[in-house]
Amino acid sequence: MGQLWDMRPLARKLGAFVALTDDELTVLDGLHKRRRTFVAGRELVHQGQSDRSAYVMISGWACSYKLLPDGQRQIVDFQIPGDFLGLRSILLHMSDHTIEPVTDIEVTEIHVSDLLDAFASAPRLATAVLWAASRDEAMVVEHLVDVGRRDAAQRMAHFLLELGSRLTLAGMGSRDGFACPLTQYLLADALGLSSVHVNRVLRQLREAGMVTFRDGQVTFQDHDRLAEFAEFDPTYLDQVGPLLT
Repeated sequence: MGQLWDMRPLARKLGAFVALTDDELTVLDGLHKRRRTFVAGRELVHQGQSDRSAYVMISGWACSYKLLPDGQRQIVDFQIPGDFLGLRSILLHMSDHTIEPVTDIEVTEIHVSDLLDAFASAPRLATAVLWAASRDEAMVVEHLVDVGRRDAAQRMAHFLLELGSRLTLAGMGSRDGFACPLTQYLLADALGLSSVHVNRVLRQLREAGMVTFRDGQVTFQDHDRLAEFAEFDPTYLDQVGPLLT
């Protein structure tokens, strides 16, 4: 399984829901047929696109967003290694959002037939993907609460904690922090704030001794106090262990 290293973030993510066997990992590795690279700023999927392909992120960061008629955008989520990109577009036959790399990225392109063949060979993979998609939906619900009900500082704190949990699952973060390429403009579009307000909130959290975001690095100075401040309950991320063994 020489290519499995490339798929490891996805294997780690799905393994949080299903304890994958060697045979299932081999089937998962078989999805790695078409490797593609995209440079930062070049759309992978555009809103309204009709396509039968999705992608699995191998390396880099991307964002998904809705573009409004007046040119404004709302970032719905950020994608990291192990995440599916455009999965709904192959199930619904049309993409309802745009996906754009934040950094240069490497992905594996997956056709719907690839997924159906994998699910036929290893039905528990379908269960794992369903659980992973359900967790992603739960995150979107939390993002809605962020924008609608949490104040700016809580919103930022909750977002950074969630991102840290996701990166930890992918082997790219810990309770101490994580590397983060996101700009204040990207954070603003994700959290419904202005870039000036983002800067002010980050300074507030830093001066409170809870978290610092500087030079592309998020450092949790007091993870527990930040979680208490944000009322962050990680159970919606469902990472306590495989639900199917």
